[in-house]
Amino acid sequence: MSPTTLTLHPSYPIAPVDPRIFGGFLEHMGRAVYEGVYDPTSRHADDDGTRTDVLNALRRLDMTAMRYPGGNFASGYHWMDGIGPKNQRPTVRELAWQSLEPNQFGTDEYLALCRKMGWTPMLTVNLGTGTPEEARNWVEYCNCPPGTRYADLRAANGHPTPYAVPLWCLGNEMDGPWQLGHVPADQYAIRAQQAAKMMKDTDKSIELVACGSCGVGMSTYMDWDRQVLEYLGDYADYISLHRYVGNPHNDTADYLALTNAIDRQIEEMDAVCRFVQAKRRSKKRAYLCFDEWNVWYKNMQMDGEGKFAPHLIEEVYNLEDALVVAGFLNSFIRHADVVKIANIAQIVNIIAPLLTRGDDLLVQSIFYPFAMMSTRRTGTALRVAVDGPGYESATNGYVPYLDTSAILDPAGHRLHVFLTNRNLTDPAEVQITLAGHTFTTCESADLLTGPDAKAANTFETPNVIVPRPLDTVRVTPAQTTCTLPPLSFAALTLQIQ
Repeated sequence: MSPTTLTLHPSYPIAPVDPRIFGGFLEHMGRAVYEGVYDPTSRHADDDGTRTDVLNALRRLDMTAMRYPGGNFASGYHWMDGIGPKNQRPTVRELAWQSLEPNQFGTDEYLALCRKMGWTPMLTVNLGTGTPEEARNWVEYCNCPPGTRYADLRAANGHPTPYAVPLWCLGNEMDGPWQLGHVPADQYAIRAQQAAKMMKDTDKSIELVACGSCGVGMSTYMDWDRQVLEYLGDYADYISLHRYVGNPHNDTADYLALTNAIDRQIEEMDAVCRFVQAKRRSKKRAYLCFDEWNVWYKNMQMDGEGKFAPHLIEEVYNLEDALVVAGFLNSFIRHADVVKIANIAQIVNIIAPLLTRGDDLLVQSIFYPFAMMSTRRTGTALRVAVDGPGYESATNGYVPYLDTSAILDPAGHRLHVFLTNRNLTDPAEVQITLAGHTFTTCESADLLTGPDAKAANTFETPNVIVPRPLDTVRVTPAQTTCTLPPLSFAALTLQIQ
């Protein structure tokens, strides 16, 4: 196969990469909270009841914005159930996932976890069965100094200093008929605007994420977003996008070409934001918050059958899934000018990079591309001209064999390059050039691959899909070259001058 040439130029930047695109999502669903991040009965539990083995693994992902408490769960959640003495908190029948919710982990526990992990808090208010005033009260509880009702309640619960939660989502998937409190776009817009005004009147510093249409296959797609953004006006700092993908037809080549569909969704939603800004003749535009995304199609068990911490949608991930996760992140970097927040759904047990089984922990394949990219995220995304062979996929159109993105660090001394070889059988020869700069050394190069597309880590064989050094990198002043095996992902950090 002929080589692929990647040409970059510092004078053709996209935008600084917002670190919040490497965020996560923790929902009260299945075993994400209980038996996930929080398990006081585990031998790994710390004094707060959180699992140190899970948290130590999550630290390796260096996540940023952490969305909570849902998801569909948020549309039936009343935040005051989850505060105060634990022995006085109610156990409730949770309707989104038909589970028992004991409310032993709530606002204060979540925010303590965010501080412990260095995560930016991101709360989703209940605009399904809740009210705009309830959402406003939650902002006061979290962000206001003592001296008023809900701020004093927080202080009485042992937290006199405000939490300063910066990001708030105005509901979840409200265009979906499955959602508690589902309403048409015009009614949601009224409810969201009422909440937004009161929330920002309570704390002017917060940023708000309006609930967007939750899927490209929905009849509401884009038109819902237009109506909502027009009505909310400058109250909307971001509009949300959701996307779950899979390979139900066992067509790996088409599956890996999904980057075309992800790029298209971002660009279509950005077009809506620009249209509304132009129509309103406003200086402010809404940016994109991709606050749910991942691979999900194998395990569709979503009925908790009235149980506590049921095993729901615990997906097992393989090599091809990891390459698709890398494709999502490549797309976010390629659209750094418009995608400002993204949250992989979720972080443990529920369609997640980590699985627990009793006191054991498994790191899944999708963990690694996230970690390889998140630790190289600082800088400005550059446009990459890709010249090389490709293929026509069954449903996602033509794609180059090589899927890529690149980040130039702020000082201009390092270039981070991310490369996925989508070829099922042949290695990829790659040539990288950076106009106006010379390469000096390869600081680091990591490769993720495996024996075949379906290979996966298990509790019994946990190291089938793990990164190893990429030893084919060759650096000359004019260019850097490397060879990638078929079905592989690589992350390179190159020193330049």
